[in-house]
Amino acid sequence: MHFKLIIAFVEDTKTETIMQAAREAGATGATVINNARGEGLEESKTFFGLTLSTQRDVLLLLVEKHLSRHILEHIGEVGEFDAKPGTGIAVVLDVEQARYADAGHGDSFDKRSGAFAVTANECF
Repeated sequence: MHFKLIIAFVEDTKTETIMQAAREAGATGATVINNARGEGLEESKTFFGLTLSTQRDVLLLLVEKHLSRHILEHIGEVGEFDAKPGTGIAVVLDVEQARYADAGHGDSFDKRSGAFAVTANECF
């Protein structure tokens, strides 16, 4: 099985909406890294010396190659990444190798939990 890694940087208020969109498009789960900070071309605004910036989450979605474009387009549309600067960004990276646990049924996994279990395999 061949995989792609979708990395999405989103406003923390949109994480659940983006995750739901990813699931609708075929993703089975993700790793969410909370409290990331983004830097743009312009410096963040300050208020009495305190920087005003929205919190970001980083979503890591390991998805089957044939689903990656559809998932990317769907989360971009739902997250309104093209609507205004700073809303979010998502990129897709090729995954050369992946190690995961398998339930002993080839490349299958539990779609309800989005997890692999039991024995280790390698994908090339």
